[in-house]
Amino acid sequence: MSQPLVLGIETSCDETAVGIVRGRTLLANVIASSVEEHARFGGVVPEIASRAHLEAMQPTIANALVDAKVSLKDIDAIAVTAGPGLVGALLVGVGSAAGLALGLDKPIYAVNHLAAHISVDYLTHDKDLEPTIALLVSGGHSSLLQVDDITSSITKLGQTIDDAAGEAFDKIARVMKLSFPGGPAIDLLAKDGSASAIDFPRGLTTSNDWQTRPYDFSFSGLKTAVARYLENVPDYVRADVAASFQEAIVDVLLLKSLAACKESGIDSLVIAGGVAANSRLRAVAAARCEKVGIRLRIPAPALCTDNGAMVASLGALMVAAHRPPSPVAFDADSSLPVGVISLS
Repeated sequence: MSQPLVLGIETSCDETAVGIVRGRTLLANVIASSVEEHARFGGVVPEIASRAHLEAMQPTIANALVDAKVSLKDIDAIAVTAGPGLVGALLVGVGSAAGLALGLDKPIYAVNHLAAHISVDYLTHDKDLEPTIALLVSGGHSSLLQVDDITSSITKLGQTIDDAAGEAFDKIARVMKLSFPGGPAIDLLAKDGSASAIDFPRGLTTSNDWQTRPYDFSFSGLKTAVARYLENVPDYVRADVAASFQEAIVDVLLLKSLAACKESGIDSLVIAGGVAANSRLRAVAAARCEKVGIRLRIPAPALCTDNGAMVASLGALMVAAHRPPSPVAFDADSSLPVGVISLS
């Protein structure tokens, strides 16, 4: 089946998201976010997220079906994020998807959230990029991956050893009394600042680091450096701090990504995840990739954050590749490794 109609459910964090695709064509992408309920806490509260998913699931599915102009009986397969993520939130999506699969007598694909972020690229491009290096950056993940086959072979090259990039954005935004989530707030403020005003540290980029952990990331030292600067310089320029902090993150992400491309001999790079919506990351990535002849693909900003379209996309690719579906009875896995693309 080359053009399967797949409904995807994503509930790994604070978005209740349902997407519907037909092959590589996006038909619906509906998101009910509970971010405003978490904003006063400065971060996602797992129990609040789980309860919000329970309330939003049925109407979100219904809205997606309306947008796609299809009914449940038209669906060929169900896909759902099985991990990684917040276990309580994942269970809401997994339970809903399993119920649909049983009720409709349709196959179910329990897929990896990280692989799904990469697969959303297939909704906007006809030509495959395989193999490719993939930089996955979000609030919970910062990873460098080698993707030889999106449905069967993803190898982790490196990952953050402490804070994820998006997590660092959120924490510094909180210190600067900016809104949550912090990434968009810092991105906006940085447009009025100088990226070279303050020389913040680039984690894991010493000569020894390049030898021992060339593709790993660390943002905790950067976060501490920014916090100390804010304490020690009372008359700091907010926009300059935002721009310089953002530049440090962007610089390290791309240094490591392009190094992975060069070392592997792979001339393509996909950047995905919520931080991929950052305007500075997109601009610098385009310039640096063009300079060294690397083909760059980044999803539209609306498809960078958690969404159901990415889950449906990976499900459709699994069906088209004739990968076996998952058993209806499976467990959500909050720490599902990226090499496990689908539970079978």
